[in-house]
Amino acid sequence: MKLKEIDRTAMQAWSHSQYHPIYLATGTSAQQLDATFSTNASLEIFELDLADPSMDMKSCATFSSTHRYHKLIWGPHRTASNGSASGVLIAGGENGNVILYDPAKIIEGDREVVIAQQDKHTGPVRALDVNSFQTNLVASGANESEIYIWDLNNFAVPMTPGAKSQPLEDIGCIAWNRQVQHILASASPSGRATVWDLRKNEPILKVSDHSNRMHCSGMAWHPDVATQMVLSSEDDRLPVIQMWDLRFASSPLRVIESHTRGILAIAWSLADPELLLSSGKDSRILCSNPNTGEVLYELPTNMQWCFDMQWCPRNPAVLSAASFDGRISIYSIMGGNNDSLSQKQADKLSSSFGNLDPFGTGHPLPPLQLPQQPTQQNTIVPLKKPPKWMRCPVGASFSFGGKLVTFETVNTQTAQQQQHPEAEPHHFHVYVSQVVTEKEFLTRSNQLQDVVSTGTFIDYCQKKVEDAKTDFEKDVWSFLKVNFEEDTRGKYLELLGFRKDDLSSKIASVMGNEYATDGDHEAEKDSDQAIASDEEERQHSEDNFLAEVSKDDKRQSSGSNSPGESLNILVSGDVDGLITQALLTGNFESAVNLCLHDNRMADAVILAIAGGPELLAKTQRKYFAKSQSKITRLITAVVTKNWNEIVQSCDLKNWREALAAVLTYTKPDEFSSLCDLLGSRLENEGDIALQTQACLCYICAGNVEKLVSCWTKAHDSNCSLALQDLIEKVVILRKAVETNDMGTILSQKMSQYANVLAAQGSLAAAMAFLPTDAHQGDVVQLRERLCRAQGQVNIIAPAAGVTRSGSTQQHGAKTCAAWD
Repeated sequence: MKLKEIDRTAMQAWSHSQYHPIYLATGTSAQQLDATFSTNASLEIFELDLADPSMDMKSCATFSSTHRYHKLIWGPHRTASNGSASGVLIAGGENGNVILYDPAKIIEGDREVVIAQQDKHTGPVRALDVNSFQTNLVASGANESEIYIWDLNNFAVPMTPGAKSQPLEDIGCIAWNRQVQHILASASPSGRATVWDLRKNEPILKVSDHSNRMHCSGMAWHPDVATQMVLSSEDDRLPVIQMWDLRFASSPLRVIESHTRGILAIAWSLADPELLLSSGKDSRILCSNPNTGEVLYELPTNMQWCFDMQWCPRNPAVLSAASFDGRISIYSIMGGNNDSLSQKQADKLSSSFGNLDPFGTGHPLPPLQLPQQPTQQNTIVPLKKPPKWMRCPVGASFSFGGKLVTFETVNTQTAQQQQHPEAEPHHFHVYVSQVVTEKEFLTRSNQLQDVVSTGTFIDYCQKKVEDAKTDFEKDVWSFLKVNFEEDTRGKYLELLGFRKDDLSSKIASVMGNEYATDGDHEAEKDSDQAIASDEEERQHSEDNFLAEVSKDDKRQSSGSNSPGESLNILVSGDVDGLITQALLTGNFESAVNLCLHDNRMADAVILAIAGGPELLAKTQRKYFAKSQSKITRLITAVVTKNWNEIVQSCDLKNWREALAAVLTYTKPDEFSSLCDLLGSRLENEGDIALQTQACLCYICAGNVEKLVSCWTKAHDSNCSLALQDLIEKVVILRKAVETNDMGTILSQKMSQYANVLAAQGSLAAAMAFLPTDAHQGDVVQLRERLCRAQGQVNIIAPAAGVTRSGSTQQHGAKTCAAWD
């Protein structure tokens, strides 16, 4: 694809790779004329601006020169005193001149742009090259086998690589080796190439074609392989490119025969050794792979011969080609639309002659008619494979199970490549590593699996209590620990702050030690009897009820008969007489009603007990209806066993007291449901502090699903460590209640946990925690992937969180494989 063009008959040189923006220097070509037959010469610098859609390149500066040039190169050597990175322009002139220009001064418009000039060569200087290791060293070649080595820091006196090669002939090409800094090669049109060793100051090898038809037009060293070079032939009888390996210099290693006529210029890409440009008299510019001889790309040209080509050092996809029609074209090898010579260009060429015949005939010239080429709208295809600078030198990709696959390019020579030097001298190393990003997560997960397998739940919970950073976390693990101890309900009461020993001491301080102790023992005995049988529960309720109305009994005791006195049965018309008559006739209900009417609560209760359970229940209801004490509702619940009412109506600030009552009095078949009810009230409350306390109720109830739901609302379980906190509690509670049931929410969290384990490379543990009865697509897919990763066929995993399957993989394990 053509990007830009310059109407100049000139040699060219790109700015070096460290310089920005990209510049192209042009110097008027020797032994050529433009369409105006001008004999002037100039040195110009153009800027490459690919953002500009036009085909013209912006001219930055022009310097009128007295020289025309056979060769122009732009070296990176810094010659400016201010440390400028513009480099130096080196030109080979017609009269043996080697001239150094300062491109920065040319761009600034300075008149003094020549740094130094030497005229030591005999004849035109057609060959120039800069040493890529020591950029102050420049090699030049001219007629009579003259080769000079110039030091830009001491430009006055050049060096020679040794005695002139015989027979004397012109030096058409010269090039420094790209891998060994003291090796230099030169070539002459006769087809002979000489390799010089500057340490010995003598030629060490000569390469020549035995057909004697090799008219050498170009030479280039391999960018990576020190012993390989290419030579091109300008002879139409032998339009080839020969690839030589100096270790086997008896014959060419490979011959590329892509052109049909002689080759005028070649250029080897330093960015990709598989890209070699060649232009020939068949008006074709080809990009070939020198290792295989395959043509990778053909540049769109306008049927003109190209005599000079240069790769852009900074943008490796860009190149320039100078042709004999007086135009320098800028191309990209990445493909694009075809290019053809426009009529506008033809008219411009015709107008340079004027309206009359320049040879004096006096007749006007007819319009220039170009041969009509078939219209081609086809798009030029780009390279068949990405060039080296677009290939990833390194890369990485994660795979299932926390595996990280990386690759890198290693530039080494192997024994195999020594035998096959045409092979690519790069190795691609692929590494497979185990990446662990959550080390604390895996450590805690392993500890949990150890506890499950060994059954040391009490020790584990105690360690969690000791390490707890908050009071709530400490309470949670304390409640979980109680599930594995004896007297579970009693331990729960102690955690809620109700200790029997503390209560006894408080009562003793108020009522006296003897009464308090007896009362405490009696209450403890009654509590045990309440749990033993229904009949004993009834008796326990009656005793509590009698204790409540004992104050009325004391009030009435002053009117009773003392022990030893005679019993007087009085039948009168007052309340006592009516009660007496009711008792004598066996009418206990009437007697009770009379006692209640006279506010004689103790007498009413005693008589109700004698009248039977039904009368006692009625009497209790009437008593509670009349009583206004602060603890009446609690006493009512104790007597009537209506704990559902207490749980539903209690102030949630007293949730601990409500839970304590449930722990003390409720039967096993109703205990869990009442704990769940209290937990739901706390969870639905707007107070966040109360919402978190609901977890303790769910632990008492053994409700794993609700515990997971409540914990998830109060904590961010998307964090791996927060998820580990939740799973630890869930696994311990499931072991305590001995259940394998798994609801939807718990199944999701277990699947999430298994995913994190798998991502850390702990595949066996992930399989152990993955739900076995879940049929969601993501769970099934994860189970299948885990089975394949572990080489299993059966996709049924063990119960989640119950057993530990295998052991986690070693963290940081790394293996390596290499492909040539």
